[in-house]
Amino acid sequence: MRNKDGYVASLVAGHAWISKIYDYGLLVKFRLTLVVVISSVFGFFIVSQGNFNWTQVLTLFMGGFLVTGAANALNQVFEKDYDCLMKRTANRPVASGRMKHTEAIIFAGISSLIGLTLLSTFNPLTAFVGMLSLVLYSFVYTPLKRYSTIAVAVGAIPGALPVMIGIIAFEGRITVFAFLLFVIQFLWQFPHFWSIGFLGYEDYKKAGYKLLPMSNGDIDRNLGMSSLFYAALIIPVALIMFIRLPQISVASTSVAIGLSLIYIMYCYRFHQAFDRKSALYLMFFSFLFLPLILLGYWLF
Repeated sequence: MRNKDGYVASLVAGHAWISKIYDYGLLVKFRLTLVVVISSVFGFFIVSQGNFNWTQVLTLFMGGFLVTGAANALNQVFEKDYDCLMKRTANRPVASGRMKHTEAIIFAGISSLIGLTLLSTFNPLTAFVGMLSLVLYSFVYTPLKRYSTIAVAVGAIPGALPVMIGIIAFEGRITVFAFLLFVIQFLWQFPHFWSIGFLGYEDYKKAGYKLLPMSNGDIDRNLGMSSLFYAALIIPVALIMFIRLPQISVASTSVAIGLSLIYIMYCYRFHQAFDRKSALYLMFFSFLFLPLILLGYWLF
């Protein structure tokens, strides 16, 4: 009987640990954080041209992951009363009550401290930009979402900084290439986010988030054309990069322009149909766009 009780107790304890790990994965928004950090690593790969060691890559990855995870944890602490109103976020650990907000804050504090320390091993500027990204996302973008659609533009700044962080980690300064790649990632986010916002509009409305341009109480019918505008701006940025920087090849520029044209096409289809299907296609392609364009600059 004792052995059986011990076995049951160990199963319960094991399940509790698995549940806790799962909750921390939700707290840091694991998949989103992974995408963000990968863009930073891509930036590092592009400028290093193979002149790196894997300890540096691991340090950049872990530092970026911890800082981004801390920002996401703080975001959930600040939005716990609104997350529980939305179907897609109601199961988050703080919103659901499975995790106390004090635990999430302590986790965010420790994670940010360790993450920024790791980033500082490259140079002080890398850590500073990492801190800037965390502050803008957690303390500016997060509260602004309930007051103005300008939050999308503000949120696009920390969303685009990771690739710059990866470049600064190697270069030690903000180069023209770092700035232009930041601009591309900044512009990419508008169609990306607006397609997601369109699909989750009812949820966002329940929480009182003002993230989509409105007209007469409905989503602005020109949302697709606005998305197209930002997608189209990526092309001149790619051309400027090619003209200004001798290391940028015709092949990588062609990849960037080709992907941008496809992005524009999906934005236009969204504008024409203005329905869930077209928004889904735009959203799915937006997930592919960024890693593919970064891969193009790395390989070519």
